[in-house]
Amino acid sequence: MNVKYSKDVDILMLELSSEPITYAERNGSVIVHFNKNRQPVALEIMDAKELLRRTYHSLPHEVEKEVTTP
Repeated sequence: MNVKYSKDVDILMLELSSEPITYAERNGSVIVHFNKNRQPVALEIMDAKELLRRTYHSLPHEVEKEVTTP
């Protein structure tokens, strides 16, 4: 799994697989990207800063540092 946080657009991306994305579904501030077999390939969390601040203790250190640094 690959975890990336983009501070400039406040999006957390969790890449679960390297398979090609066929389609995506949005539920609130979360977009789930699926492959052709309807298996999740990636999760995209928009407006992630508030969520990350509440759960930073369970994030990878490099993501925690990025989110909690003013």
